Amino acid sequence: MDELNLLRQAQRQHQHHLVVRGLGEEIDLEIGPGDDPSFSSAALVDVTSTHDPAVVPADDHKSLLIHCSQPSTDGQPQPTPPQVEEHEGLLRLPGQTKKKKKVVKKWREEWADTYKWAYVAVHDNTSRIFCTVCKEYGRKHRRNPYGNEGSRNMQMSALEEHNNSLLHKEALRLQTASKENAQPLEIERPVYVKALSKTAASILESILKRGPHEAEFIQSIQEVVHSLEPVLVKNSQHVQILERLLEPERCFIFRVPWVDDRGEAHVNRGFRVQFNQALGPCRGGLRFHPSMTLSIAKFLAFEQTLKNALSQYKLGGAAGGSDFDPKGKSESEIMRFCQSFMDELYRYLGPDQDFPAEDVGVGPREMGYLFGQYRRLSGHFQGNFTGPKIFWSGSSFRTEATGYGLVFFARVVLADMNKELKGLRCVISGSGKIAMHVLEKLLSCEAIPVTVSDSKGYLLDAEGFDYMKYSVLRNIKAQQRSLKEYLKSYPNAKYIDDAKPWSEKCDVAFPCASQNEIDQADALAIINSGCHVLIECSNMPCTAQAVDILRTAKVVVAPAKATAAGGVAVGELELNPEFSLMQWSVEDFENKIQDAVKQTYDRSIKAAQDYGIMKENPESLVHGANICAFLNIAQAMTDQGCV
Repeated sequence: MDELNLLRQAQRQHQHHLVVRGLGEEIDLEIGPGDDPSFSSAALVDVTSTHDPAVVPADDHKSLLIHCSQPSTDGQPQPTPPQVEEHEGLLRLPGQTKKKKKVVKKWREEWADTYKWAYVAVHDNTSRIFCTVCKEYGRKHRRNPYGNEGSRNMQMSALEEHNNSLLHKEALRLQTASKENAQPLEIERPVYVKALSKTAASILESILKRGPHEAEFIQSIQEVVHSLEPVLVKNSQHVQILERLLEPERCFIFRVPWVDDRGEAHVNRGFRVQFNQALGPCRGGLRFHPSMTLSIAKFLAFEQTLKNALSQYKLGGAAGGSDFDPKGKSESEIMRFCQSFMDELYRYLGPDQDFPAEDVGVGPREMGYLFGQYRRLSGHFQGNFTGPKIFWSGSSFRTEATGYGLVFFARVVLADMNKELKGLRCVISGSGKIAMHVLEKLLSCEAIPVTVSDSKGYLLDAEGFDYMKYSVLRNIKAQQRSLKEYLKSYPNAKYIDDAKPWSEKCDVAFPCASQNEIDQADALAIINSGCHVLIECSNMPCTAQAVDILRTAKVVVAPAKATAAGGVAVGELELNPEFSLMQWSVEDFENKIQDAVKQTYDRSIKAAQDYGIMKENPESLVHGANICAFLNIAQAMTDQGCV
């Protein structure tokens, strides 16, 4: 029975009317018989219990209440039995005449929100007001501020506090995420897909049919197929190569059970996608994040395959991880999870097969635990994670190489535009390791970085960060504190909640947060901010619609496949037994990164020009990087036959 029929039936059976309250009207908060007709021994029927409360318009500050009989387990209303005992101020026996203190408050917006998600049900022979989201009544979570746990007054007050509690908000977040995951994802195709040749379009259509719900993976291949259109037209043999390339060689999905510090068992899902090994053993990161799915693992592995193919040190590509969230977990919980994760993954790793590396949520601590369990299970010390000289803990230069390489790449792009990085305003999203290294190197290049961000908003220092401010930021992040702590040291700065930094005036943008962080509105904001160059730091930071807008505005976009050249080069050099970063000076280290960046840039531009895309075209870097990487893989796949 839908909600509208439920309302009509309740009105018809009990001849009660809807009570509509306005802001400021006095109400009796006592639950039970009283002067206020909106509260009685009958139950409240929640008219929004089957929907996410977030869909109610924010400006609707009225609450709709209706009296009806108590709902039963089979969904049909049942009369409330007269013998039900009153408890906690909800119901009383008909003959009970005990007078209760009447509590009156002004009707407020918070109460309207409370009634939108509250409903009444019987628990332990007592009618209680429950939360629609987490199915618990108010006192289950937070103490009633108006009385002790044994008192009978004002459950709605407890529920009001519950509505603002962290537990309720977390339950609401999980419910929203569950609904989003349960619905099929609609893949919106960018405008440029319509212009594809018949052959390229058929390849894309086959991917859409094979995995219509793998949104991130489909999005990642759209740009590549678009870039490769002139290659496919010129050489029809590459069509079959591309069809094989777009199907991963191996995908592993496995269960990861672990026990927390309270002795409670949990289970997460683990992923590893070995996308292509035509050029050598796989190399790719492990990501621990609640959003991790097979689609994201495939997209990351595909991007890593092209990154490695674009570099001069050839390796295959892989990626993986788990939907485990290390935030808020103790050291022992993280260790137990990593050990359970490696119990399954270790059999697919090896010096000639797969080298895992760090990614979001996986740092030196997690890599150490993973390697320890791998060594225990495999029975030998191979150091397959980042190389035999660096062992398990990760190179101290690895993230620096990636962050520095991004800035060096921006400098090369600007040099071809007869500009220099010095004095340019730069906007950075994210505040992780790579973002902080980007900020550090921008300062040494005398640029003016003005923002960093986190999941709750962004920090703006309009005067620009300097080395002293950078040190403060680094200490805040090391202690895992909020970016708002920066305002205590520099009150002239601003922290903007629930916003992204793309509307701030800038010349160069560095998106370092996550995939699809720049949507259509953000792309328009970037254009209006005066930005001319966007350096992709994270994988696929722009949605397909945002990419189309940036192309139209002729914003130069440097793709992550090419900009990550510094980190890729150092990571692959670590695998060389004769290589040791510890013998390098800082100058040698930076020179090596700059050489890798310049070579990657030149190879990308040349590949684009070979297929008629000139350097002046703002799409030349994107198309050239995709073409160059694909041709390297295609040659190896052709030589090795159909395997």
